[in-house]
Amino acid sequence: MVRDASDVLPILLEGGHSVIAGRLAGAFRNVGRGKIADRIVNDMGKASYKVRENDPFDAPAPFSLSAREPSPYVTRMRLMWHTMRNDIPALFPAAPLGAVDIDVYMKRVEELYVTDAYHSLSIEGYRVSAELIERVRAGSWNPDSSKEDQHRNALAARGYYDAFQSVKQSVEKALNRENAGTVAGDDHAEWYSQLFGPSITAGVLRPSDLAGYRNGPVYIRNSLHVPPSREAVRDMMPVLFELLSEEQEPAVRVVLGHFIFVYIHPYFDGNGRMGRFLMNVSLASGGYPWTVIPVERRDDYMAALEGASVHGSIRPFTELLGALVRDNIDGKPGLRVPGK
Repeated sequence: MVRDASDVLPILLEGGHSVIAGRLAGAFRNVGRGKIADRIVNDMGKASYKVRENDPFDAPAPFSLSAREPSPYVTRMRLMWHTMRNDIPALFPAAPLGAVDIDVYMKRVEELYVTDAYHSLSIEGYRVSAELIERVRAGSWNPDSSKEDQHRNALAARGYYDAFQSVKQSVEKALNRENAGTVAGDDHAEWYSQLFGPSITAGVLRPSDLAGYRNGPVYIRNSLHVPPSREAVRDMMPVLFELLSEEQEPAVRVVLGHFIFVYIHPYFDGNGRMGRFLMNVSLASGGYPWTVIPVERRDDYMAALEGASVHGSIRPFTELLGALVRDNIDGKPGLRVPGK
Protein backbone atom coordinates (compact mmCIF):
# COMPACT_ATOMS: atom_id res chain seq x y z
CA MET A 1 0.00 0.00 0.00
CA VAL A 2 2.97 2.35 0.44
CA ARG A 3 3.58 3.98 -2.93
CA ASP A 4 6.47 6.29 -2.09
CA ALA A 5 8.94 6.94 0.71
CA SER A 6 7.01 10.15 1.40
CA ASP A 7 4.34 8.03 3.09
CA VAL A 8 6.65 6.86 5.88
CA LEU A 9 9.59 9.26 6.13
CA PRO A 10 7.84 12.01 8.16
CA ILE A 11 6.87 9.45 10.82
CA LEU A 12 10.36 7.97 10.95
CA LEU A 13 12.06 11.36 11.13
CA GLU A 14 9.72 12.92 13.69
CA GLY A 15 10.14 9.95 16.00
CA GLY A 16 13.82 9.36 15.35
CA HIS A 17 13.01 5.74 14.51
CA SER A 18 16.39 4.67 13.11
CA VAL A 19 15.98 0.97 14.01
CA ILE A 20 12.50 0.80 12.47
CA ALA A 21 13.83 2.67 9.43
CA GLY A 22 16.47 -0.03 8.96
CA ARG A 23 13.88 -2.81 9.11
CA LEU A 24 11.53 -0.99 6.74
CA ALA A 25 14.34 -0.32 4.27
CA GLY A 26 15.25 -4.00 4.29
CA ALA A 27 11.63 -5.02 3.88
CA PHE A 28 11.01 -2.67 0.96
CA ARG A 29 14.16 -3.87 -0.79
CA ASN A 30 13.07 -7.49 -0.27
CA VAL A 31 9.83 -6.91 -2.19
CA GLY A 32 11.45 -5.04 -5.06
CA ARG A 33 10.99 -1.44 -3.86
CA GLY A 34 14.68 -0.52 -3.82
CA LYS A 35 14.11 3.18 -4.50
CA ILE A 36 11.95 3.50 -1.39
CA ALA A 37 14.60 1.70 0.65
CA ASP A 38 17.36 3.97 -0.67
CA ARG A 39 15.33 7.08 0.07
CA ILE A 40 14.64 6.01 3.67
CA VAL A 41 18.32 5.32 4.38
CA ASN A 42 19.50 8.48 2.60
CA ASP A 43 17.07 10.92 4.22
CA MET A 44 17.46 9.49 7.70
CA GLY A 45 21.22 9.76 7.29
CA LYS A 46 20.96 13.41 6.29
CA ALA A 47 19.07 14.04 9.51
CA SER A 48 22.03 12.48 11.42
CA TYR A 49 20.33 9.16 12.19
CA LYS A 50 22.46 6.06 11.71
CA VAL A 51 20.38 3.46 9.91
CA ARG A 52 21.48 -0.16 9.62
CA GLU A 53 19.42 -1.83 6.93
CA ASN A 54 18.08 -5.18 8.13
CA ASP A 55 15.72 -7.42 6.16
CA PRO A 56 13.07 -8.73 8.63
CA PHE A 57 11.90 -11.48 6.27
CA ASP A 58 13.27 -15.02 6.29
CA ALA A 59 13.46 -15.32 2.51
CA PRO A 60 13.23 -13.09 -0.57
CA ALA A 61 9.73 -12.37 -1.80
CA PRO A 62 8.71 -14.68 -4.68
CA PHE A 63 7.49 -11.68 -6.70
CA SER A 64 7.95 -7.92 -6.86
CA LEU A 65 5.23 -5.72 -5.39
CA SER A 66 5.72 -2.94 -7.94
CA ALA A 67 2.40 -3.05 -9.78
CA ARG A 68 -0.19 -0.43 -8.91
CA GLU A 69 -3.80 0.17 -9.82
CA PRO A 70 -4.26 2.71 -12.66
CA SER A 71 -5.21 6.12 -11.32
CA PRO A 72 -7.62 8.47 -13.13
CA TYR A 73 -5.04 11.21 -12.55
CA VAL A 74 -2.39 9.12 -14.31
CA THR A 75 -4.76 8.41 -17.18
CA ARG A 76 -5.45 12.14 -17.55
CA MET A 77 -1.74 12.96 -17.42
CA ARG A 78 -0.93 10.40 -20.10
CA LEU A 79 -3.71 11.83 -22.27
CA MET A 80 -2.37 15.38 -21.77
CA TRP A 81 1.13 14.25 -22.71
CA HIS A 82 0.10 12.48 -25.90
CA THR A 83 -2.28 15.27 -26.94
CA MET A 84 0.06 18.19 -26.22
CA ARG A 85 3.26 16.62 -27.55
CA ASN A 86 2.04 16.81 -31.16
CA ASP A 87 2.08 20.63 -31.17
CA ILE A 88 5.55 21.08 -29.70
CA PRO A 89 8.20 20.10 -32.31
CA ALA A 90 6.95 22.58 -34.92
CA LEU A 91 7.04 25.46 -32.39
CA PHE A 92 10.43 24.71 -30.85
CA PRO A 93 13.90 25.09 -32.41
CA ALA A 94 15.42 21.89 -33.73
CA ALA A 95 17.98 20.23 -31.51
CA PRO A 96 21.53 21.41 -32.34
CA LEU A 97 23.48 19.10 -34.60
CA GLY A 98 26.86 17.65 -33.79
CA ALA A 99 28.55 16.41 -30.65
CA VAL A 100 28.55 18.56 -27.53
CA ASP A 101 31.87 19.48 -25.95
CA ILE A 102 30.97 18.60 -22.38
CA ASP A 103 33.75 20.62 -20.77
CA VAL A 104 32.80 23.76 -22.70
CA TYR A 105 29.11 23.19 -21.96
CA MET A 106 29.68 22.76 -18.22
CA LYS A 107 31.96 25.81 -18.09
CA ARG A 108 29.17 27.87 -19.64
CA VAL A 109 26.67 26.52 -17.12
CA GLU A 110 28.97 27.58 -14.28
CA GLU A 111 29.39 31.05 -15.84
CA LEU A 112 25.60 31.44 -15.90
CA TYR A 113 25.13 30.54 -12.23
CA VAL A 114 24.68 34.06 -10.82
CA THR A 115 22.36 35.05 -13.67
CA ASP A 116 20.31 31.88 -13.32
CA ALA A 117 20.05 32.16 -9.53
CA TYR A 118 19.05 35.83 -9.69
CA HIS A 119 16.24 35.30 -12.20
CA SER A 120 14.93 32.00 -10.80
CA LEU A 121 14.84 33.28 -7.21
CA SER A 122 13.37 36.62 -8.28
CA ILE A 123 10.55 34.86 -10.13
CA GLU A 124 9.63 33.25 -6.80
CA GLY A 125 9.55 36.62 -5.00
CA TYR A 126 12.93 36.55 -3.26
CA ARG A 127 14.81 39.85 -3.09
CA VAL A 128 18.33 38.95 -4.16
CA SER A 129 21.15 40.73 -5.90
CA ALA A 130 24.27 39.60 -7.72
CA GLU A 131 26.29 40.76 -4.73
CA LEU A 132 24.27 38.67 -2.24
CA ILE A 133 24.38 35.61 -4.49
CA GLU A 134 28.17 35.91 -4.85
CA ARG A 135 28.69 36.42 -1.11
CA VAL A 136 26.55 33.42 -0.23
CA ARG A 137 28.34 31.28 -2.81
CA ALA A 138 31.72 32.33 -1.39
CA GLY A 139 30.59 31.64 2.18
CA SER A 140 31.22 35.25 3.24
CA TRP A 141 27.64 35.99 4.31
CA ASN A 142 27.15 36.24 8.08
CA PRO A 143 23.62 35.13 9.02
CA ASP A 144 23.92 36.51 12.56
CA SER A 145 24.34 40.06 11.31
CA SER A 146 21.50 40.08 8.76
CA LYS A 147 17.94 41.29 9.13
CA GLU A 148 15.13 38.74 9.18
CA ASP A 149 13.94 39.39 5.60
CA GLN A 150 17.50 39.28 4.26
CA HIS A 151 18.11 36.09 6.25
CA ARG A 152 15.27 34.43 4.32
CA ASN A 153 16.67 35.62 0.99
CA ALA A 154 20.19 34.48 1.85
CA LEU A 155 18.98 31.03 2.93
CA ALA A 156 17.17 30.71 -0.40
CA ALA A 157 20.34 31.77 -2.24
CA ARG A 158 22.45 29.27 -0.33
CA GLY A 159 19.99 26.47 -1.02
CA TYR A 160 19.91 27.40 -4.69
CA TYR A 161 23.69 27.22 -4.87
CA ASP A 162 23.77 23.79 -3.20
CA ALA A 163 20.98 22.46 -5.45
CA PHE A 164 22.72 23.89 -8.54
CA GLN A 165 25.78 21.75 -7.79
CA SER A 166 23.59 18.62 -7.75
CA VAL A 167 21.78 19.65 -10.92
CA LYS A 168 25.11 20.16 -12.70
CA GLN A 169 25.94 16.53 -11.99
CA SER A 170 22.60 15.50 -13.52
CA VAL A 171 23.26 17.71 -16.55
CA GLU A 172 26.62 16.06 -17.08
CA LYS A 173 24.97 12.63 -16.98
CA ALA A 174 22.48 13.78 -19.62
CA LEU A 175 25.31 15.12 -21.79
CA ASN A 176 26.97 11.71 -21.49
CA ARG A 177 23.87 10.19 -23.07
CA GLU A 178 22.30 8.79 -19.93
CA ASN A 179 18.51 8.79 -20.21
CA ALA A 180 17.36 12.23 -19.00
CA GLY A 181 14.07 10.94 -17.60
CA THR A 182 15.83 8.27 -15.58
CA VAL A 183 18.46 10.73 -14.39
CA ALA A 184 15.83 13.23 -13.25
CA GLY A 185 13.76 10.52 -11.60
CA ASP A 186 16.78 9.29 -9.66
CA ASP A 187 18.25 12.70 -8.79
CA HIS A 188 15.38 15.16 -8.23
CA ALA A 189 14.93 14.26 -4.56
CA GLU A 190 18.55 15.25 -3.98
CA TRP A 191 18.02 18.59 -5.77
CA TYR A 192 15.11 19.28 -3.47
CA SER A 193 16.99 18.22 -0.35
CA GLN A 194 19.83 20.59 -1.23
CA LEU A 195 17.44 23.42 -2.13
CA PHE A 196 16.05 23.57 1.41
CA GLY A 197 18.93 22.02 3.37
CA PRO A 198 20.17 25.41 4.68
CA SER A 199 16.71 26.13 6.10
CA ILE A 200 16.89 22.90 8.09
CA THR A 201 20.37 23.76 9.37
CA ALA A 202 19.07 27.20 10.41
CA GLY A 203 16.09 25.66 12.23
CA VAL A 204 13.53 27.26 9.91
CA LEU A 205 12.35 23.85 8.68
CA ARG A 206 12.30 20.39 10.25
CA PRO A 207 13.85 17.37 8.49
CA SER A 208 10.36 15.87 8.18
CA ASP A 209 9.28 18.91 6.13
CA LEU A 210 11.52 17.67 3.31
CA ALA A 211 10.67 14.00 3.67
CA GLY A 212 9.47 13.21 0.17
CA TYR A 213 6.47 14.66 -1.60
CA ARG A 214 3.91 16.83 0.14
CA ASN A 215 1.53 15.28 2.64
CA GLY A 216 -1.32 17.72 2.21
CA PRO A 217 -3.05 20.06 -0.25
CA VAL A 218 -1.30 23.01 -1.84
CA TYR A 219 -2.75 26.02 -3.64
CA ILE A 220 -1.17 28.32 -6.22
CA ARG A 221 -1.67 32.04 -5.66
CA ASN A 222 -3.77 33.77 -8.35
CA SER A 223 -4.35 30.52 -10.24
CA LEU A 224 -7.51 28.60 -11.08
CA HIS A 225 -5.52 25.38 -11.19
CA VAL A 226 -5.78 23.23 -8.06
CA PRO A 227 -2.90 20.71 -7.95
CA PRO A 228 -3.78 17.02 -7.47
CA SER A 229 -4.20 15.47 -4.04
CA ARG A 230 -1.28 14.02 -2.09
CA GLU A 231 -2.42 10.50 -3.03
CA ALA A 232 -2.49 11.42 -6.72
CA VAL A 233 1.00 12.93 -6.50
CA ARG A 234 2.40 9.53 -5.50
CA ASP A 235 0.73 7.94 -8.51
CA MET A 236 1.70 10.64 -10.98
CA MET A 237 5.36 11.35 -10.25
CA PRO A 238 6.77 7.91 -11.20
CA VAL A 239 4.73 8.00 -14.41
CA LEU A 240 6.00 11.50 -15.25
CA PHE A 241 9.57 10.22 -15.19
CA GLU A 242 8.49 7.13 -17.12
CA LEU A 243 7.01 9.38 -19.83
CA LEU A 244 10.18 11.47 -19.89
CA SER A 245 12.39 8.40 -20.21
CA GLU A 246 10.29 7.00 -23.07
CA GLU A 247 10.01 10.29 -25.00
CA GLN A 248 12.28 10.46 -28.06
CA GLU A 249 11.75 14.13 -28.99
CA PRO A 250 14.01 16.45 -26.91
CA ALA A 251 11.73 19.48 -27.30
CA VAL A 252 8.81 17.52 -25.83
CA ARG A 253 10.90 16.51 -22.82
CA VAL A 254 11.82 20.17 -22.25
CA VAL A 255 8.32 21.61 -22.49
CA LEU A 256 6.15 18.88 -20.98
CA GLY A 257 8.68 17.90 -18.32
CA HIS A 258 8.62 21.42 -16.91
CA PHE A 259 4.89 21.98 -17.38
CA ILE A 260 3.62 18.70 -15.94
CA PHE A 261 6.01 18.89 -12.99
CA VAL A 262 4.52 22.22 -11.88
CA TYR A 263 1.04 20.98 -12.82
CA ILE A 264 1.47 18.16 -10.27
CA HIS A 265 3.13 20.53 -7.77
CA PRO A 266 4.60 17.63 -5.77
CA TYR A 267 6.16 19.79 -3.03
CA PHE A 268 4.83 22.42 -0.65
CA ASP A 269 7.44 24.88 -1.90
CA GLY A 270 10.16 25.11 -4.55
CA ASN A 271 8.14 23.64 -7.44
CA GLY A 272 9.00 26.43 -9.87
CA ARG A 273 12.73 26.20 -9.19
CA MET A 274 12.60 22.41 -9.45
CA GLY A 275 10.65 22.62 -12.71
CA ARG A 276 13.28 24.91 -14.21
CA PHE A 277 16.06 22.57 -13.07
CA LEU A 278 14.22 19.69 -14.75
CA MET A 279 13.81 21.83 -17.89
CA ASN A 280 17.56 22.41 -18.09
CA VAL A 281 18.45 18.75 -17.61
CA SER A 282 16.06 18.01 -20.49
CA LEU A 283 17.64 20.78 -22.58
CA ALA A 284 21.08 19.28 -22.03
CA SER A 285 19.82 15.88 -23.14
CA GLY A 286 18.94 17.42 -26.52
CA GLY A 287 22.18 19.40 -26.85
CA TYR A 288 20.37 22.70 -26.22
CA PRO A 289 22.15 25.33 -24.10
CA TRP A 290 21.24 26.02 -20.45
CA THR A 291 18.41 28.54 -20.58
CA VAL A 292 17.31 31.14 -18.04
CA ILE A 293 13.72 32.35 -17.84
CA PRO A 294 14.08 36.09 -17.12
CA VAL A 295 12.12 37.63 -14.27
CA GLU A 296 11.04 40.36 -16.72
CA ARG A 297 8.99 37.65 -18.50
CA ARG A 298 7.43 36.38 -15.28
CA ASP A 299 3.89 37.46 -16.17
CA ASP A 300 4.09 35.80 -19.59
CA TYR A 301 5.61 32.69 -18.02
CA MET A 302 2.88 32.36 -15.37
CA ALA A 303 0.11 33.09 -17.87
CA ALA A 304 1.45 30.41 -20.22
CA LEU A 305 1.57 27.82 -17.42
CA GLU A 306 -1.94 28.83 -16.36
CA GLY A 307 -3.25 28.45 -19.91
CA ALA A 308 -1.78 24.99 -20.20
CA SER A 309 -3.08 23.90 -16.77
CA VAL A 310 -6.58 25.33 -17.01
CA HIS A 311 -7.34 25.43 -20.75
CA GLY A 312 -5.09 22.67 -22.03
CA SER A 313 -3.25 24.95 -24.45
CA ILE A 314 0.48 24.19 -24.52
CA ARG A 315 1.22 26.51 -27.46
CA PRO A 316 1.96 29.76 -25.51
CA PHE A 317 4.29 27.95 -23.11
CA THR A 318 6.08 26.20 -25.98
CA GLU A 319 6.50 29.47 -27.88
CA LEU A 320 7.87 31.24 -24.81
CA LEU A 321 10.45 28.56 -24.02
CA GLY A 322 11.25 28.10 -27.71
CA ALA A 323 12.00 31.80 -28.18
CA LEU A 324 14.29 31.86 -25.13
CA VAL A 325 16.16 28.75 -26.28
CA ARG A 326 16.46 30.14 -29.83
CA ASP A 327 17.99 33.37 -28.50
CA ASN A 328 20.50 31.29 -26.54
CA ILE A 329 21.42 29.27 -29.63
CA ASP A 330 21.86 32.51 -31.59
CA GLY A 331 24.00 33.98 -28.80
CA LYS A 332 21.69 36.85 -27.82
CA PRO A 333 19.86 35.95 -24.58
CA GLY A 334 19.66 39.61 -23.45
CA LEU A 335 19.59 38.86 -19.71
CA ARG A 336 20.17 41.56 -17.12
CA VAL A 337 21.27 41.17 -13.49
CA PRO A 338 21.31 44.38 -11.43
CA GLY A 339 24.70 45.03 -9.88
CA LYS A 340 26.53 42.52 -12.04
